[in-house]
Amino acid sequence: MPQQQDRQVELVQTRKLNLHMSAKLILIAVLMFGFGYALIPMYKKICEITGINILTPKDVTVGTTNGVVNTQIDKTRTITIEFDANAHGPLRFRPTHSSLQVHPGEMTQIVYEVVNQQARSIAAQAIPSYAPQQAASYFKKLECFCFKQQTLAPNEAKQMPVMFYIDPMLPKDVKTITLSYTFFEVSGLNKEVVKESVKN
Repeated sequence: MPQQQDRQVELVQTRKLNLHMSAKLILIAVLMFGFGYALIPMYKKICEITGINILTPKDVTVGTTNGVVNTQIDKTRTITIEFDANAHGPLRFRPTHSSLQVHPGEMTQIVYEVVNQQARSIAAQAIPSYAPQQAASYFKKLECFCFKQQTLAPNEAKQMPVMFYIDPMLPKDVKTITLSYTFFEVSGLNKEVVKESVKN
């Protein structure tokens, strides 16, 4: 009898330990998921504070009377725009040209190509950065795939244009601007994307 009681006590203690361990594992999984989901807003906020990799919204002043925009093309100056692409996750990503020569005020288009190399749908976001950093406020985008998250079907290839001009007020000492995009998979949204692709 004492041995049977000891076994029962041991079983109760083992169950308690198992429940305690399961609760810990569930908590860790929830925290990891929450951290992954919060990573993008945190990244955007850190970029805003530090001034790096600024997500530039569409320039709403273009074509409006609210903002004063210099539409004159300054043909006395030529700026070299270099294009760079980095991808994180199952993506192949590159610009169609490595550089272009533009005049300040001149409307220009560059196309980036992205390929989803997975047999599943994914959601992805592009984050731009500029060098030198001071050039960011003079680089005016009218159309850009970076304005919103992109959904790519399994093995889909997309050509995505960026329409921009350089503000003629760009400091005279800036002769070259590098526009770099980092394109990465947004894991928190992929379950929803897969569900939508299954429905369609």
